[in-house]
Amino acid sequence: MLGVIGGTGLNEIEGVQVVETRRLSTPWGVPSAPAQRLRWARGECWFLPRHGQGHTLAPHRINYRANVQALQQLGVRQVLAIAAVGGIAATPRPGELALVEDLIDYTWGRAHTFADGVAGPLRHIEFAPPFNPEWRSRVAACAEQCGVDLVTDAVLGVTQGPRLETAAEIRRLARDGCTLVGMTTLPEAALATEAGLDYATLAVVVNPAAGTADGSIHAAIEASLEAGMAQVHRVLTTLVGQSAQA
Repeated sequence: MLGVIGGTGLNEIEGVQVVETRRLSTPWGVPSAPAQRLRWARGECWFLPRHGQGHTLAPHRINYRANVQALQQLGVRQVLAIAAVGGIAATPRPGELALVEDLIDYTWGRAHTFADGVAGPLRHIEFAPPFNPEWRSRVAACAEQCGVDLVTDAVLGVTQGPRLETAAEIRRLARDGCTLVGMTTLPEAALATEAGLDYATLAVVVNPAAGTADGSIHAAIEASLEAGMAQVHRVLTTLVGQSAQA
């Protein structure tokens, strides 16, 4: 079963049938919201909005462990996470998509492992690469099939949030090799790997990062979010349809 984690701009998926809603509990607490089993494109997937119903949870307040554990309990084995991000490099531009290739973690204080000394033995997972290559290839193939262009060599710097970054911070991220900046892919990606789930992040660039362009960042977000999410919906439709045929 495919699991979709929705981010900013994808708090719900319109035009599809909700066939089941599950309110789950995990050893780590409750997930951000009830999980929905959706049916469309002749297939099904589980959907979980990471920011909660009504988009109320800040990035550092999300219970990432409960979210990942809940998807695992539902039988999910492959996860496509959607994230709205800022663009540091010239491409992709606002409104365009990237299938993230690598990560740099700038977050702090987040529960980033299931190994808390109580629930199970310590595991040092391999995290290079941080995304399952075969699963990324499948997502990329679906995007190509439905005519959506992807940047596939993006490096995402994950910051603490919820505030946006300063121009000096963005210059630092660029020196480190980041081409995108976001707030939620970590510890989510590491927890999914620890749980044995295939995980990939499909990022929608919704604004130029601070100091990289003139004008209001929030105005750029409003202008590009709808266009980017329309492309995400096309990729998801193709992916769910292919899952039904597998």
